[in-house]
Amino acid sequence: MRWRGDGWLKGTRWVLSPNQGARPAGCMVSLIVLHSISLPPDDFSGSWIERFFLNRLAPEKHPYFATIADLRVSAHFLIRRDGQVIQFVGCDRRAWHAGQSAWRGRENCNDYSVGIELEGSDLQPYDALQYAALWKLIDALRGRYPVTAIAGHCHIAPGRKTDPGPFFDWLALGSRYPALSPAGKVAA
Repeated sequence: MRWRGDGWLKGTRWVLSPNQGARPAGCMVSLIVLHSISLPPDDFSGSWIERFFLNRLAPEKHPYFATIADLRVSAHFLIRRDGQVIQFVGCDRRAWHAGQSAWRGRENCNDYSVGIELEGSDLQPYDALQYAALWKLIDALRGRYPVTAIAGHCHIAPGRKTDPGPFFDWLALGSRYPALSPAGKVAA
């Protein structure tokens, strides 16, 4: 996989989210944060996630949407159930995916991380196509940035977040990236 100069990955579908900003001066990407998302919850159809990251979620379309339509969030990438990868923010910029967070004592994970959303939930396993796309994406990110760790949202915001959820295969991640993985640890 090849990169454009500003952190856009060629071969992915690009959909520019307005929910982004500049990284602090001198701040390098060193962390990958894994998330899960489905809109409405546990539904993997439609383009609701894209609309959410573009601030175009229609609150009248589902009761859950009314509770989140005013949030301004994004991620760098979304991996759909079929393995399609969509990029919303160039990786040289700060996406708004982590919220209040800390990794190994360092606050504000958005400043130094890339956020990857997997279309999924806490209630069912991810698809093999998603893992295949995730490994390629992690390899591409490691080829461009000095990544030192991969963590779940559950690790950087324990007690507040559970994603990527109990069905995420941390053992597969750990066997593939042993020096980067939280080694199967889950939030307490």
